[in-house]
Amino acid sequence: MSAVNNHAWTETEIRKIRADFPLLNNTEYAYLDSSATSQKPQCVIDKEKEYYEEFNANPFRGLYEISVKSTDEYEEARALTAGFIHAGSADEIVFTRNATEGLNLVAYSLGSILVHKGDIILTSVEEHHSNMLPWRQLAERTGAVVEYVEPEPDGSLNPEKIKAMLKPNTKIAAFTAMSNIFGYTNDIKTIARYAHENGTVLVADGAQSVPHTKTDVQDMDCDFLAFSGHKMLGPMGIGVLYGKMEWLKKMPPFLTGGEMIDSVSLDDIVYAPVPHKFEAGTVNAAGAIAFAEALRYIGRIGFDRIEERENELCTRLLEGMKKIPHITVLGSEKAEEHHGIVTFKVDGVHPHDVSTILDADKIAVRAGHHCAQPLHQYLHIPSTTRASLMFYNTEEEVDRLLASAARIRTEMGYPD
Repeated sequence: MSAVNNHAWTETEIRKIRADFPLLNNTEYAYLDSSATSQKPQCVIDKEKEYYEEFNANPFRGLYEISVKSTDEYEEARALTAGFIHAGSADEIVFTRNATEGLNLVAYSLGSILVHKGDIILTSVEEHHSNMLPWRQLAERTGAVVEYVEPEPDGSLNPEKIKAMLKPNTKIAAFTAMSNIFGYTNDIKTIARYAHENGTVLVADGAQSVPHTKTDVQDMDCDFLAFSGHKMLGPMGIGVLYGKMEWLKKMPPFLTGGEMIDSVSLDDIVYAPVPHKFEAGTVNAAGAIAFAEALRYIGRIGFDRIEERENELCTRLLEGMKKIPHITVLGSEKAEEHHGIVTFKVDGVHPHDVSTILDADKIAVRAGHHCAQPLHQYLHIPSTTRASLMFYNTEEEVDRLLASAARIRTEMGYPD
């Protein structure tokens, strides 16, 4: 990939970017489902292949050369991840399978020492199931109560509403940093300040935000942040949980077994220090090392350029959708508040039919409730269709979607 300068993306630069992504060059599809999972550049694929071909050995368990190299590159990936989100220390980075596992880890481990009968866990109606169900299970285990903040019409969470709902016994507040339905970026920094003034721990779901916007966990001051590698050019099966050291040290392990201990006898267990206390068993070294390569790739482009490009594409899509009768886009009318996510409904047509018609035109979108079923129930919409863009998409792909979307009702037999 060539260096990208600080100006609007040229066709030549876009072609060079797309050349880095094998699937984009091996399919007729316009891939518009990057919020579900992103495509992977060749350098990430090559890095994982290199691991298995050249130094596949169990990290931390061997003193021979390739095991040491595996360990070193795994820990280098941790350090790179810490720098990427501006964590205070690499030891505040726990590798998981995905954001879902990270959020479950916090709910189980932190919840076991912090939440008791009658306490409150505060979250929102718009959360992905991954940042709702772990808290509901925690409430069932402990006798706590889950309370829900309602979103604004543009998809945002109002920090003042959250502040008003905080009570002395609100132990945990858990909110998405960016909605996977609306694309709106929530003000986690202000929400964290209000939570901490109340003595409440703030957990942020960064699965959608970290791939598309700059992330500084120290500035946000969240206590925990979870995100997934596969949504940001990395492999599936690798995720990240950031946690403030003061909490990670207090929390018991989520899983127990190999490598998460310092010593074991028949009478005693001494757990390994953070973060290894939370990484039981053989780790996904190949995934973490390839994920680090994805972070390097993103760093070479830069988030200023990424956000600029995704906003250009989203503006084109959103403005085009507004011109098509019988299509309603959820959330803000401002493209810059969607971050590439355009969720819509077509009057009289089920989203599965919308997706099937688009699929016939070789356009990949997602249809359903997008793991946010309570939000759809709140909106009185059973399901929706979601197109999600990334910087590697093109104007031509956006225009293909718009042309196909304009024909959907006709395809379904409507007179217009």
